[in-house]
Amino acid sequence: MSKQWLVALGVIATLALGGFALTRANDEGIVGVGARAPDARVEVLATGDTVALRDFVAGHVTLVNIWATWCGPCRAEMPSMEALYKDYAARGFKIAAVSIDEGSADPVRAFVRQYALTFDILHDPTGAIQGVYQTTGVPESFLLDRDGRIVARKIGAHDWNSAANRQLLDRLLADGS
Repeated sequence: MSKQWLVALGVIATLALGGFALTRANDEGIVGVGARAPDARVEVLATGDTVALRDFVAGHVTLVNIWATWCGPCRAEMPSMEALYKDYAARGFKIAAVSIDEGSADPVRAFVRQYALTFDILHDPTGAIQGVYQTTGVPESFLLDRDGRIVARKIGAHDWNSAANRQLLDRLLADGS
């Protein structure tokens, strides 16, 4: 067999194995666009109740944002999240912002007051949600459709009030997805 044929067969085998690996990764629960959002137990800051995040957001187009009060980029994106929420909440849009601040929720409550946030603030003082959602840091956000599927994943601060995000929300809310 010629050297060219060996190279060609090697490329084909690599592509086949790569496709198999990607399929297995999705089967193994890689958190990404198209996957069902994983579940996590979190505390609702307003009530102190512990809830399953999946139940909390069920049936809503939801932005799950994992953040912390000490995170500068988190602070930077909160106003755009609030503006988006004010314009879309009445249409069925939710924000579930999960703070990973350790210890008491008092600093989180102070942050909410300082930024006049009106969307749902959740708290996971253990930070376990970071492992469940396979985050790389904070902030990290996951936009979910009504079926709990991830339609967008953003790492780092993001302008959630941008025209592109508004168009995406308009489509998701109109689809009834």
